[in-house]
Amino acid sequence: MRKFLIVLLLVGLYLPGVAQDRAADSTWFRDHYVKRERYIPMRDGIRLFTAIYMPVDSTGANHPILMMRTPYSCAPYGEDRYSGRYYRGYMMQYVREGYILVVQDVRGAWMSEGKFEDIRPFDPARKSPDEASDTYDAIDWLIKNVPGNNGRVGVFGISYPGFYATMAALSGHPALKAVSPQAPVTDWFQGDDFHHNGALFIMDGFSFYSSFGLPRPTPTTTRPGGIRFESDDNYDLYLKTGAIPHFSALMGDSVAFWKDLCAHPNYDAWWKARNDRQYLTDVKPAMLVVGGLFDAEDCFGAINVYKALADHRQNARFVFGPWYHGEWASGNGWNLGNIRFGSNTAEYYEKNIEFPFFQYYLNGKGSPDSLARANVFFTGENAWHQFASWPPAGVSSSSLYLQPGGALSFDAPPASGGFSSYTSDPAKPVPYTSDVHFERTREYMDDDQRFAARRPDVLVFQTAPLTSDVTLAGPLVADLQTSISTTDADFIVKLIDVFPDDFSYPASMRGNGSPYPMGGYQMLVRGEVMRGRYRSSFAAPEAFTPGVVSRVRFTATDVAHTFKKGHRIMVQVQSTWFPLVDRNPQQFVDIYHASDKDFIPSAIRIYHDAAHPSRIILPVLQ
Repeated sequence: MRKFLIVLLLVGLYLPGVAQDRAADSTWFRDHYVKRERYIPMRDGIRLFTAIYMPVDSTGANHPILMMRTPYSCAPYGEDRYSGRYYRGYMMQYVREGYILVVQDVRGAWMSEGKFEDIRPFDPARKSPDEASDTYDAIDWLIKNVPGNNGRVGVFGISYPGFYATMAALSGHPALKAVSPQAPVTDWFQGDDFHHNGALFIMDGFSFYSSFGLPRPTPTTTRPGGIRFESDDNYDLYLKTGAIPHFSALMGDSVAFWKDLCAHPNYDAWWKARNDRQYLTDVKPAMLVVGGLFDAEDCFGAINVYKALADHRQNARFVFGPWYHGEWASGNGWNLGNIRFGSNTAEYYEKNIEFPFFQYYLNGKGSPDSLARANVFFTGENAWHQFASWPPAGVSSSSLYLQPGGALSFDAPPASGGFSSYTSDPAKPVPYTSDVHFERTREYMDDDQRFAARRPDVLVFQTAPLTSDVTLAGPLVADLQTSISTTDADFIVKLIDVFPDDFSYPASMRGNGSPYPMGGYQMLVRGEVMRGRYRSSFAAPEAFTPGVVSRVRFTATDVAHTFKKGHRIMVQVQSTWFPLVDRNPQQFVDIYHASDKDFIPSAIRIYHDAAHPSRIILPVLQ
C-alpha cells in the first residue's frame, strides 16, 4: 500500500500519447479552470483544507461536483499550482465536460485541522463527528458556496480514499447522487491490506505504517519521513528482524495504529466497529464499486462492499477487472506481469463504465440501462461479461478433492487415501515469489508458482489435462482435514492454472515486453491464508491438539477465471508465505508479543481419504 501513496496522487496520469499532447492538455486545463483553496468548517468547528478546481464558463451553465477525500494530500498546495491528476489521462473526460473538481485533506491529515484517526468508525447515532458527517458538511458548504454548480455531487476514491467514498455514501446528504468506492479499505482484520483471516500481512503493514503512521501535530505540506532500510532483500531483512516485538521496537512508540493492531490480536469489538459493511443497509446514492481481480491490497473490500449493498437491493453496480491496485485508473490494462489480457482493459473501463456512470447521475446524460449490475472480466478467456448480479446466476458448487499421489479430481478420495505431509519450519519459510527484491510486488498475484512447487514444504495436487473449459465465478472455499504436531499453524491454499507445455502467446498480443517461458506456467489464480487458531472463530482463537485431526475451512476472495481445455487445475498447500505473511510461531502464543525462541517447526498432515476428505469448493459457472 505504501507504493500506492505516490500512485494515488497521480491517479490516471499516463495514457499512451506523446509529451506534447500532455503539455497541450496542461495548457488547456490552466486556460479553462481556476483553482481555489478553502478551509471548510465542520459542525464541531474543525476546518478541512480543500482544493477546488472550477471551470471558467461564460455561458452561465451549471456543472456537477466530483469530489475525492484523501489522507494522502490534496497537493500541490498553492492556488497557482495545478494537480496533474486532472489534466492527464482519463480525467480529462471530466475536465472537458466542465466538472467542478474537489479534493480534500481529511480530518487531521496534511493541511486539515483536527486529529487523524485510522478508519474512523461510523457513528450511526450521529452524536459525534465521523467521516460521514465530515463529508456531509463539506458537500453542504460546496453546494452553497461554489458558484456555477448544478446541485449534484459525486464522490470517488481508490484504496483509503475508497473508504472515505463509502463513508460519503453514509452521509445522507440529498445532493450526493453517485458514489464510487474503488478498492475501498473495508475490513483490516479479515481481508484488506494488513490482515487476511487474522494473519498479519507484515510486509505491507510495517512498511506502510513506519511512515504513514507517524503523528502530524499541526497542519503541514511536508510528508513525514520513515525508516530507511539498508537492504534490497525483503526476505532476508524480515527474517533477520525476527518476531513482531522487534518490528514494534523499530516502529517506535509514536505510531498509534501499530500499537492498536498489536493490542487487538483477535476480532474484538475494536475491529468490529471498523467494519463499515455492517452499516450499508440504507444507502441512497447510486453506487459503482470497483475492484481488481489481482489487487494485492483491497480486493476483499471491493467485493464485500458490493455484496453488502446488493444484499439490501441498493442501486449498486460492480466492476471486477484483471487489475492490480488502482490499475483501472492508469490507462494501461493490457497485462499484469507475464499474464496478458488481449485488450486495454483499463481504457475499456474508463470510457465505458466509470465516465458514463457519473455522466448519467451527475450530468443527466446517457442512460442507467447502459451499465449492467455486474461488469466482470474473466481471465483465461480474456473477455468482459455482464451479469444481473455477482456471483451470477448459474453458479454451482463443485468439490475438487485432493487425492493420494498428488492427484486432484472431482471424485471423492478412496477409503485408503491416507495423507500427505510436510514440515513447516519458520526458520526457512516458503517465499511468496522467486526473485530478490525489497518492496512487495503487485505481480505476485498471478506469478508463476513453479518455484514453490519444487519445495518439500509445499504440497502439490493437480488434475489431468482438462477435456473442456471450466469457468469459475465467485468465492473459493478451502476445506482441509489436517493434523499438526504443535498447537498452531497457518494454512495457505493456492489455486493455480497450469498452462500446456507448448503454450505461448501470439506475437501480436501485447505484454510487458519481457520474454518469459510460458510453457508449463503455473499461474496463481487465487491464494489465501488462514491462521489456524481462527478456524472456528475470529473472536475466540482455539489451540490445536497435537496429532488430532481438525477441520480448517475458510473462504478465499472471489475469482473470475476460465481454465481452458488442455490446461490443468493445480492446488498447492503450504504453511508459510514469507514475508508477505508474518511467521506463525506454530505455538498457541500471543504472536504480537512472541519471542524468537517461540518459533518451532511443525509436522503438518493433510488428509485425503474417504473419512477425512480435503477439498477445494469451486464456484463453477454453467
